[in-house]
Amino acid sequence: MAHAPPLALSARLDDARLYAHRYVEDRDAIRFIDLPRARHGEVPFLTDGYLGNPVPVGDIAAEACLAALPDRPVHFIFHSAFCGSTMLARAFDAPGLAMGLSEPVLLNDVVGFRRRGAPAAQVARLADLATRLLARPFGPGEQVVIKPSNVIASLASLLMALRPSARAVFLSAPLEVFLVSVAHKGLSCRLWARELLQGFLREGLVDLGFTDSDLFRQSDLQIAATGWLVQHRLFKQAMARPDGGRIASLDSEAMLARPEAAIAAVAAHFGLRADAAQVRAMAQGSAFARHSKSGQPYSRDARERDYAKVREAHADEIGKVAIWAREVARVNGFDLTPSRCLL
Repeated sequence: MAHAPPLALSARLDDARLYAHRYVEDRDAIRFIDLPRARHGEVPFLTDGYLGNPVPVGDIAAEACLAALPDRPVHFIFHSAFCGSTMLARAFDAPGLAMGLSEPVLLNDVVGFRRRGAPAAQVARLADLATRLLARPFGPGEQVVIKPSNVIASLASLLMALRPSARAVFLSAPLEVFLVSVAHKGLSCRLWARELLQGFLREGLVDLGFTDSDLFRQSDLQIAATGWLVQHRLFKQAMARPDGGRIASLDSEAMLARPEAAIAAVAAHFGLRADAAQVRAMAQGSAFARHSKSGQPYSRDARERDYAKVREAHADEIGKVAIWAREVARVNGFDLTPSRCLL
């Protein structure tokens, strides 16, 4: 693989188009790709599959990046999945105000590094570097809003500690709505829910009184609900920390019902000076009018029709799993009521 000369690349480190894509662990370097701003809006996630396996333009040593990068403002949209987080991140592609990054893989690499047993100090160093790189603004006066993938949940408190000026939103769907989404998306989503929980198990995060045998006997929707519970408890704990006041909650259904109010509330929470016209443009743009994954036109009414069919087909299982999950939460002593709601 050919790489650009490090000095030539280093001179472009202030250019957000030189996108920090992956961590090359055996070289302790960051791999960069060329990613114009417009390309961000064409894909739901910044993964190799959606980006078409982009050709790297080169690597820069981690230490060289750290030495060259200041601490810039950055904010986070953490989420429990299937709650409109991709739409919200896309809405913050607002030139002159902000830029939203949807699930950068570099942050997933931080989680993988941790799960492979890297020392805590090295994980923190990589997380610091990743957030500094991703925070590079795309235009004058802009700030970056990062929507990480779900696997980042265990590192949310670390990311907030590393970026003391950062603010975050925990966006989540009500439990029943989340379960309807899993059922609606079919087998691939059921497998995704199991993979997510498997990762949480590796990190020792599933402290809900289940044995391995208990988990083996859980249905797909129970596994999905268990992962939902783990994430909600993690963010409840993060909000209870001394710096937890920088994290607020947002309900997906409230956001979809009142997108303009939601965007205004999130922008204000992030300290972004969005005027009424900007907020209206963000709410009425393509982000809330198209399916976040396929890009096809998709209205809230169409979503409700789709979900009504799923509820009818899976009502018995969804209802029973929701009751079971709430009892699991009660037995384990944590309240599912959202904290510091923006709407």
